Amino acid sequence: MKIEKIWIKNWRSVKEEMLQAQDLMVIIGQNNHGKSNILSSILFFFGEIKHQDLDFFHGSTELFVELTFGDIDETDKTTFKKYLTSEEKVIVRKSAFLGGSFEYRGYIENPTEEWLQEVNASAYTKRELASSLPLYPFIPDSGRITKQNIIDAQNSYIEENFNEIEFKFELESTNFLGLKTVAKGIFGEVFFIPAVKEASDDFTSKESSIFGKMYADVVSLMSESNDEWKDTKTKLGKLFSMLNKKDDEGNDNIERPQQLIDFEKELADELVSWGAKVDIEVSAPDIESVFKANTQVWVDDGVRTDIKRKGHGLQRALTVALIQVVAKRAIASAGNEDDENQSNRKSSNSRYFIFEEPELYLHPQAQRSLFDSFVGLSESGSQVVLCTHSSGLIDVERYKSIYIATKENEDAGTKVKQCTDELFIGDSKKDFNLSYWINPDRGELFFASKVILLEGATEKTVIPLLAKKLGVFNYEHTLIDCGSKDNIPLYIALMNKFSIPYIAVYDKDHQAHKNADAIVCADKSTEKIENEIRDDIGASIVLENDIEEELSLPNGGSSKPYVALNHITSSDFVLRPEMIEKITRIYNT
Repeated sequence: MKIEKIWIKNWRSVKEEMLQAQDLMVIIGQNNHGKSNILSSILFFFGEIKHQDLDFFHGSTELFVELTFGDIDETDKTTFKKYLTSEEKVIVRKSAFLGGSFEYRGYIENPTEEWLQEVNASAYTKRELASSLPLYPFIPDSGRITKQNIIDAQNSYIEENFNEIEFKFELESTNFLGLKTVAKGIFGEVFFIPAVKEASDDFTSKESSIFGKMYADVVSLMSESNDEWKDTKTKLGKLFSMLNKKDDEGNDNIERPQQLIDFEKELADELVSWGAKVDIEVSAPDIESVFKANTQVWVDDGVRTDIKRKGHGLQRALTVALIQVVAKRAIASAGNEDDENQSNRKSSNSRYFIFEEPELYLHPQAQRSLFDSFVGLSESGSQVVLCTHSSGLIDVERYKSIYIATKENEDAGTKVKQCTDELFIGDSKKDFNLSYWINPDRGELFFASKVILLEGATEKTVIPLLAKKLGVFNYEHTLIDCGSKDNIPLYIALMNKFSIPYIAVYDKDHQAHKNADAIVCADKSTEKIENEIRDDIGASIVLENDIEEELSLPNGGSSKPYVALNHITSSDFVLRPEMIEKITRIYNT
């Protein structure tokens, strides 16, 4: 099963926020705006971290994180049958209270009739009262009526008369699954890698680590398929069984070493006055556990040492390698899970990978490779959640996976901007995706305080240089080469959905050499841009008629960005007042 919605209330800097979850969730935002708190709320729900009194939003005494799960497989439908809605969703809330306690509660579709509500089952255990209920035919005819008899009868009656019963959807008043505590892992496996962590922790053979879980699978496969391994286990079992008084069938063990027999007798002689005897029994060790407990990972990069003695970059690379192996295995095994294994599961088969700043110590190329691994994991059935400061871990084409954490003031707390709508279809989607190759670093726009949308490479080259000369340049503003005038509306649509401030800079394209049809076409492109702009967060600057005319560049020729750069840095270049005003407005509007 997968997370579909996340509702957070009073968790750290989050007063209240509802998120639509995706298979890949990339949480970004400025420092101290709460992106790590969004991620940690999920960890709190899964029991990976414990809440403390400082985790409660300003003055609150109760907090909760509520997850809606969908894509429920048949085994999970059985496990969470009580909570399965008519839409085949499971909704669970984990609440915590100031002072330390916490609880899980699930949502149930509860019948409006009180005698059909499980919470009231104990009120109807007297036969004279139960006999007056419509569910009485489902109760045993004789004997004492128990609470469980009533619950079973309620369920049978509901199943048989489902269409005639009126339900209300509400949070249950008893513990989730009827348990005092919810077992860690019941919702699936959680793999969490924090920002600062010893890589050696990921490579221990303990099953709580990623390496340990994978290594356990390898050992299990060896024990099942390797004949020599099986033979060794059998011999080891026989060896240890020789040490006990009775063999496996309960008969006296005639092969038992005399030294053990003598040792037991000596102890018994000393305990005669107590009337006690001593029986030494030896259990055969679990060879798989012995194998895992005595495993250590060494790294040889010219010098063979343990992981702790390697540099931070190599340590992080080892963790990344582990993630990539997990991703490749997940892709290979997706859809091939054995039916028998499915039916024997005691907890969900779901997997959640949660990463805090995974880009640390990695160069840009390694970050892009890591992002591909995250995508691979998310496309093979797992969910991946990460918070990052790196544009290398953002793909604008996957804009639905992007969550921007913002905090305008302390009272409102952290808010999250996301877009779940389909922004581009048909040719517009193709044009938007192709523009990546023109501007591969366009992921930066999600980190910007303002985005400057430009037609092409010439504008992107000269405008920031001129802004620096004028003293108005701002590093928090990101310039995006949209590839063409007609692509600008696509980016504006994206900015509008995420409420990112922007300014569109484009050519009027009324050059003297253009005919009437060309001017009409240019005006249509202009109209599309202006119609898309949201006045509360966007604006436009129109160049007359293009950047070349504005800067008095020579006509024709190739390598326009280089020619323009050479022109504006020449000693005799003078920037016209009109262009000074436009450059200033681009950065100050």
